[in-house]
Amino acid sequence: MSLFRETSDVSVRPAVPGDERAIATIQVDAWRRAHGELLGGALDVLDLDAMRSQWATAVSTPPAGHRVLVACEGATVVGFASIAPVRATDPAGAPGGLLLALEVDPAHQQAGHGSRLLAACVDLLREDGADQLQTWVLDGDAARAQFLSGAGLGPDDTVRELASGTLPDGTTRTVREHRWWAAI
Repeated sequence: MSLFRETSDVSVRPAVPGDERAIATIQVDAWRRAHGELLGGALDVLDLDAMRSQWATAVSTPPAGHRVLVACEGATVVGFASIAPVRATDPAGAPGGLLLALEVDPAHQQAGHGSRLLAACVDLLREDGADQLQTWVLDGDAARAQFLSGAGLGPDDTVRELASGTLPDGTTRTVREHRWWAAI
């Protein structure tokens, strides 16, 4: 009997050029699993090459204050997060941070990768002087709401509607998101 417990080689690191392929694939796979029914055909027309190109730019030449992190299991990228600064609403207040994206490959969910990514994002935002974190949650995404609630975030009653494609009758399909936030 071994006295040592088996542990996984898990980590979070800044994304590097070459990670964009895994990031785009994880994003689409996670969206299909979490939002396939709600977003329907909109997910079927995503341009993966364009997404990879956008992620490559975000990784290699991000705007000021923007960061992309990846969660790894061994050398394999299994999740990612992206953050950006948010200006303080009060001129004397500290800036905040916006969690633009946080996705984990569906085959690697429930293994702590999302929590590690979120913690790393909060650490970076604090280093930049941020005092709060915001993100948006799609209506009906109970798993994300549960995850964020467990991490101390909560909705603040701010809602936005986004176009998510065109319905067969030509009308625009919209989805609603609620802003969640927490002091950090």
